[in-house]
Amino acid sequence: MSKVTLVNCPICHKQCEYSQDNPWRPFCSERCKLIDLGEWANEEKAIPGQSIAEDEDKPDSWNF
Repeated sequence: MSKVTLVNCPICHKQCEYSQDNPWRPFCSERCKLIDLGEWANEEKAIPGQSIAEDEDKPDSWNF
């Protein structure tokens, strides 16, 4: 018997099973998965760090 892993959906915080049986993991539903994708697409979410646009202003340091 395998142990069931429950996680909170990052969007609605509902508990859901984190397994291959849940095609939307770690989300509880396709709706929550699409909400999260929309937040990334609208730049409401971002990974901290220097933006690519800032890097384009610097001289090219790649030597191929």
